[in-house]
Amino acid sequence: MSTPPTPTPTPTPTPTPQASAASCTTPAGDRLQALVDARKALPGAMLPILHAIQEEFGWVPPEALPMIASALNLSRAEVYGVLTFYHHFRTQPPGRHVVQVCRAESCQAMGGEGLEAYARATLGVDWHETTADGAVTLLPVYCLGNCACSPAVRVDDDVRGRITPARFDALLAALRQRDAERAGQEVAA
Repeated sequence: MSTPPTPTPTPTPTPTPQASAASCTTPAGDRLQALVDARKALPGAMLPILHAIQEEFGWVPPEALPMIASALNLSRAEVYGVLTFYHHFRTQPPGRHVVQVCRAESCQAMGGEGLEAYARATLGVDWHETTADGAVTLLPVYCLGNCACSPAVRVDDDVRGRITPARFDALLAALRQRDAERAGQEVAA
């Protein structure tokens, strides 16, 4: 009687490591990891982490996802699902200025739909897009709490009310003027 041949063991595939602080050694990567580490023990830590990253960087860079997933023992898909569920979070860098146009009922009743169309046409972008020169990102927002002065917009952190196309143009002109002044100061320095 012959003995059967011994099967050759198949090699175990090596798992692909997730990105960690060690694999993202740029200053931005170090800062991302510090933001994650400072909040990972909080109850419901993912939203505070995402808010902190966006506050620091203006958006949530893709390299943050594996860091958050690893710190919270979640998959990258779970983190991405939360990131993209909330319209507040950006997955692309914003322009130098963020213009939010209120789409709530009060603003709609006072001409908000016309203002929305005017803003998109004037800037040459749709919602969640940035102008070609990188100056303005246009976002919808669902109530700025300025209903008595509808329609309202927020330009960066400044809420304005009773916005007409002419006032919208004036806001854009002021942004461009500010950018030009800053550029002149940088050249002079």
